Amino acid sequence: MIRNYEALIDSFSKRKYVLDILKEGILSADPYRAIMNSVKVTDNELIIGGKKYSLSSNIIVIGAGKASGRMAEAIWKLLGNHISRGLVIVPEGLGKRYETGRIVIGEATHPEPSKKGVRLAEKISEMVENLSKNDLVICLISGGGSALMTYPAENISLEDVILTTRHLLKSGATIDEINCVRKHISRIKGGQLAEKIYPAKTVSLIVSDVVGDRLDTIASGPTAPDNTSFHDAEKILKKYGLWNIIPSSVRERIEKGVRGEIKETPKPGDRIFKNVFNFIIASNRISLEAMARKSKELGFNTVILSSRVQGEARHVGRLFASICIEASLYGDPIKPPACIIMGGETTVTVRGNGKGGRNQELVLSALKDICKFKNIMISSIGSDGIDGITDAAGAIGDRKICEKISEEKIDIDLYLENNDSYSFFKKINDGLIFTGYTGTNVNDFTIGIIF
Repeated sequence: MIRNYEALIDSFSKRKYVLDILKEGILSADPYRAIMNSVKVTDNELIIGGKKYSLSSNIIVIGAGKASGRMAEAIWKLLGNHISRGLVIVPEGLGKRYETGRIVIGEATHPEPSKKGVRLAEKISEMVENLSKNDLVICLISGGGSALMTYPAENISLEDVILTTRHLLKSGATIDEINCVRKHISRIKGGQLAEKIYPAKTVSLIVSDVVGDRLDTIASGPTAPDNTSFHDAEKILKKYGLWNIIPSSVRERIEKGVRGEIKETPKPGDRIFKNVFNFIIASNRISLEAMARKSKELGFNTVILSSRVQGEARHVGRLFASICIEASLYGDPIKPPACIIMGGETTVTVRGNGKGGRNQELVLSALKDICKFKNIMISSIGSDGIDGITDAAGAIGDRKICEKISEEKIDIDLYLENNDSYSFFKKINDGLIFTGYTGTNVNDFTIGIIF
C-alpha cells in the first residue's frame, strides 16, 4: 500500500500515525472494496443504494476508467453467471491484472484518446442497443473514462476531437467549458449512453475524481443529464477565440445544433432518466470520512476542513500550515492532539523546469512555516499514487525534515521557484511517499497532525 512505510517510520516513528490515516483513505477508495460495500446480492435480487433489481433480468456490464477494471472484478465476483456479457475499457497495460469472467477487458490510451478506444466505445454502443425494459445495464464509471471511451459524433474524426480538445486545454477554458464542447461532438458523453440503453434500466456505479462529485462531469457524464447546449458550446469556442481555428467538421456540427438540425444531448427531466440510477461508491469525501474515523481510533481530536479544496498548491500549503499552527497555539479549530484533514485537488502553475507534483509542492511550501514548530506534521498525497511527473504519491513534512533543512542550509524558495519539490526531497533522502499505481483516483488527501 505505502511501499516505503517502514523506511519512513524508521526515520521518525510518529510518522506512523500519518501513514496509517493515509492508508485508510486509499483503502476506502479501492474500487473492489467500494463495490463490495455498496452492492448486495440475495438469491433473487441485486440491491444498490436501497434500490432492488431482479437477477432474472438480462444483465450487461459496461464501463470505462482507471478504476473500472477493479470494479468489474468485484461485480463478476458478486454476480458471476448472472451476467450475460460485458465490456470495460481500462488504460493500456492494465488489462491482464483483472479476473472478470464474461466481462471482457479492453485497453485504450489515456489521457489522449486513440482509435483503440473508439473501436471499443463503438462495441459498447452496439452491445446496449435494442434492449428491452426488462434488461439491466450496469455501467462502471471512473476518472479517465472520458478519454478511454471516446466515440466521435457522426462526420467528426478522432483527429478532429483531439485537435479541438488540445485547443481548449491551451486556451484557459475551465473543465466544465471543455466538457460542454466535448459532449456536443460525441455519441456517448452528456447522457447519450443512457439514451442508447433506454428503455432498459441503467445502474451506474461511479468512482468520482471530480471535486464536488458532479455526475455530469465525471467521465463527461455518459449516464447523467446534460445542462449545456450547442449554443453554450458555440459561445465557449468564440469566447476563447477558437471558433475559426477548430476543425471545420466541429464548427459545422455545432452550427447545425444551434439551428436545431441536430438533436440536443438529453436534459434533466428527460424520460430516459427515470430508468437511470447513478450511485457514487467512492469519492474524496467518503475517503476523508474513513480517514477521520481512523484518526479518532488513534486518539486524535479530528476535523475535516473540506473535500473541495482547490487553488495553487504552494498557496494552499501555506494556508493549511497556518491552520495547523493556529491549532497548536490556540486550540482552534481543534485542540491538540489533533488531526486536521482536507481533500480536493490543487494545481501548479509551472514556471521553472524542475521535477515535482502538486502534493509535494504543497508540503514543501508548508515547511516554510511549520519548521518553527516541532509538534506539527503535514502530509499530502494523490490517491492514484501519481503526483505530477514523478513516481511518488506525495510527501510528508515534519521536524526531522526541518532539521535536515537547517543542517544542510537548504533554501526552500529556490526549489519552489523552480517547481522542483521532488529534487528537494531526493536531496535530503527523506519525506517522499511511494505507493505505486493504486488503481483508483478520488483526488488528493492532505492531513496535518498536531501533537
